[in-house]
Amino acid sequence: MSAHAQTLRTSEADLVHDVLGPLPTADGRPPLFMIGQPMDAAGFRALASYFPERTVVTYDPRGIGRSVRRDGRVDHSPALQAADVHAVIEALGAGPVEMFASSGGAVTALALVETYPGAVTTLVAHEPPLITLLPDARAAVRARAAVWDAYEEKGWGAGTAAFAMMASWQGEFTEDYFDRPAPDPAALGMPADDGSRDDPLLSDRSWAVSSHRLDTDALTGAPTRIEIAVGEESLDTLTGRTAVATAGLLGRRPTVFPSHHGGFLDGEFGHAGQPEAFARKLREVLDHAG
Repeated sequence: MSAHAQTLRTSEADLVHDVLGPLPTADGRPPLFMIGQPMDAAGFRALASYFPERTVVTYDPRGIGRSVRRDGRVDHSPALQAADVHAVIEALGAGPVEMFASSGGAVTALALVETYPGAVTTLVAHEPPLITLLPDARAAVRARAAVWDAYEEKGWGAGTAAFAMMASWQGEFTEDYFDRPAPDPAALGMPADDGSRDDPLLSDRSWAVSSHRLDTDALTGAPTRIEIAVGEESLDTLTGRTAVATAGLLGRRPTVFPSHHGGFLDGEFGHAGQPEAFARKLREVLDHAG
């Protein structure tokens, strides 16, 4: 099914979103909204293809992909992004949505439920990187800062290599982690420094995402059914541990999904996951009435 791109123009941004399927929906269910951050709509092509009977909506967060921002800012605030997503939901005119949200998008989605509790019926929040919830939060913040330092000093390749080391580290960040030599980007096939320092993943522009403080009362009091998801291969990594911590804060256990942090991706974006198995699990969770 082809995607119909639409643009919602607000005073601060042009919010480009893709609608796959009819509105009102053909099956009578809410639209299924898929969001990420810093991933844009393109990252959900594989996952959406496994829901041909559903109307699926994806979007590019402001300042990322096709969504141009005019607010004079460069940071990625969950509160602003939540307001953007809510505006898109309102513009769809199809009522509350079901939502699958991954990584920084999961943080946006939780902020959305905090502020607009009637906008989402069911939220599956996949590995929100809320590092301040960890028992080793100070060390995790230090590891995050080291990624930025590598990026600022040596560029995208060094920053990406440092990020990969942080994201793949098993367990808490100990001195053993910080004593490791910096990975060589050339050995990993990374390109030379192109001089840019605006990458939303490697710079400090998304620190507001990983530092977001949840409003637990608002989340537990909302009518939204919230499921925190974690990949079976991610459990001991940074985002797996933050998923477990988020679920614990909300008084529940995480739902285990196939694969890793990018488990819904095919090979288009590098480290392929298991999108078919992932979609099967997502369908099961969304269809569960309890």
